[in-house]
Amino acid sequence: MSATDQLVRRLRGTVLPAVATPMDARGVVDFEALRGYAERIAAHPVGGVAVWAHTGRGLYLSEADRRRVLGVWRAAVDRPVVAGVGVPRSTPVTGLRDAVDATVAMAVQAAEGGADAVMVYPLAQLDGDEDAALALHEEAASASGLPVLGFFLHGEAGGYPYPPRLVSRLLALPSAAGVKLATLDRAMACQDAIRAAQSGGKLVITGEDRMFGPSLMWGADSALVGIAAARVPLTAAVLDAWRDGDHGSFVRASARLDAFAEATFLDPIEGYVQRMLWAAVWEGLIPEESAHDPYGPGLPAAERQAVVECLERLAKDPDAA
Repeated sequence: MSATDQLVRRLRGTVLPAVATPMDARGVVDFEALRGYAERIAAHPVGGVAVWAHTGRGLYLSEADRRRVLGVWRAAVDRPVVAGVGVPRSTPVTGLRDAVDATVAMAVQAAEGGADAVMVYPLAQLDGDEDAALALHEEAASASGLPVLGFFLHGEAGGYPYPPRLVSRLLALPSAAGVKLATLDRAMACQDAIRAAQSGGKLVITGEDRMFGPSLMWGADSALVGIAAARVPLTAAVLDAWRDGDHGSFVRASARLDAFAEATFLDPIEGYVQRMLWAAVWEGLIPEESAHDPYGPGLPAAERQAVVECLERLAKDPDAA
């Protein structure tokens, strides 16, 4: 059995938190806080974790910090670690070749650090060139020796939508383990991509924090989501109930998760990283002084209060995670 097939078997039906990176207000990573956070996340029933992803501000980290962040998670988690790879913000690029080279270099770094797979950020430089998109994934897989995940990322996070035909072609690659969908609020695009992905027998991974329950009903079979950076049990409860066919529990858990998503994934959408950090503080996952997102928009105190009030309401529900 190939490494790609093994990864598919291990991840299907599981939740992978897109984990946050504890930082101070200057963007300095707090590695002591990170180790505690990693240990707490690893204690939950996760299928693995996703590092260097959008929630963890992976493209903003220095190469040295990325390596150390991956090392912390590799030491803490005995399950698959998926690393997001793309063009670091500090890397100057003048065209597609530069962007591909930077992405492939990051994939090699992930392999050297012990990652089990890479999730390839969509590159703006591809400009709709499907053949180039396939070549990007093939190069990342070949250079790193790791399975790859495609990443259908909404434009508000710097991505662009993969058309259904590209999703199908991508999943036909032997090195492709699956595709992660993060269309934000585009129900039809999500449905079309899931339909295109289902025929390949690979992972259909929801990243739809605001359409989590519906995306499972439409056919997603696994999850890699930023919302699980704080609320792992609640996220897993929705997926588990759906897979078990316990529709009553699914509706109740999905309603609770939707309430939390409504308080954390809203305009400005880039603020969700800070909101998740606030939630992680409330959960006792990271300390207050390490709950800063210097790369997102400034948010008013009222937004933090809304997040906290939502968490408090959920805590009063005996069925809440």
